[in-house]
Amino acid sequence: MAELTYRDAVARGIAQEMERDPDVIFLGEDIARAGGVFKATVGLVEKFGPLRVRDTPISEQAILGAAMGAAMTGLKPIAEIMFSDFIAVCFDYLANQLSKSRYMTNGQVKCPLVIRTANGGGFRFGAQHSQSVENWCMMIPGLKVVAPSTPADVIGLMAAAVRDPDPVIFFEHKSLYPVKGEAPDGEIVDQLGVAKIVRPGANATILALALMVPRALAAAERLKSQHGIDCEVIDVRSLVPLDTQTILASVARTHRVFTVEENPRLCGWGAELVSIVVDEVFYDLDGPPLRITTPHIPLPATDVLEDQAIPSVDRIVETIRRSMHA
Repeated sequence: MAELTYRDAVARGIAQEMERDPDVIFLGEDIARAGGVFKATVGLVEKFGPLRVRDTPISEQAILGAAMGAAMTGLKPIAEIMFSDFIAVCFDYLANQLSKSRYMTNGQVKCPLVIRTANGGGFRFGAQHSQSVENWCMMIPGLKVVAPSTPADVIGLMAAAVRDPDPVIFFEHKSLYPVKGEAPDGEIVDQLGVAKIVRPGANATILALALMVPRALAAAERLKSQHGIDCEVIDVRSLVPLDTQTILASVARTHRVFTVEENPRLCGWGAELVSIVVDEVFYDLDGPPLRITTPHIPLPATDVLEDQAIPSVDRIVETIRRSMHA
């Protein structure tokens, strides 16, 4: 068992799959000689060479176009879009091209492609470099969406994504890059579409993703010690496919559900999960589902305002406390 940062887990996860399969290639802006703008890909070009680890021009359309062509002709590319905000520049590839190729060819053309991107706020990068956009992507049929919260999950879910026959967008949270965690030695292979109960509890279910998972865990500990509210915390991990069985079983046990979402409130991923909960286990609920989200605003760059916008441990605790004691 080794301790490593989330940042180092990215490089280890990519290296694991490149060592295993010579058809895996890696391309993106500044990923090779510079080691990535967040230093998450350091050492890969030295290990695998410039033919398999390629720096590209500053063109998101070119990156995904080249990656899609490579995937359709037998390779297994990992493509980096530096900031998740920039997938808007190449959204046609996501929404209309690579996500539809397998369906429109009746399975004759597969597109085994992983799109890595740095997601979320916390670094004061402002409204164009801090968005949490997983909800943009989960609405696209044919595209799988994952967002790990720990170093071990980064490695395991990267393996699952690379080995999947369909395109997967892999959201890495910028604020988690320096966070350390344990990861088993040797090969780590996880499974898409499996949520994790990271804290058992009896009184309420908290659904969280990426950076919101450690905040939900901290809030759950405070709710238990200070208010006697025992919350179960689920790391959703994969939005598409979605582990509805784990989520619904938890809500049926605890009878309350809260989502903690960094994406803006309007059309956030939690709205879809709440809809599923209400459809499937409505009569098990003892109170209304509540969503704890970022407001529907451009994310501020000012530290005080950004911290106020993104759900904090304090806001999670206070929202759940008020609701449970109402």
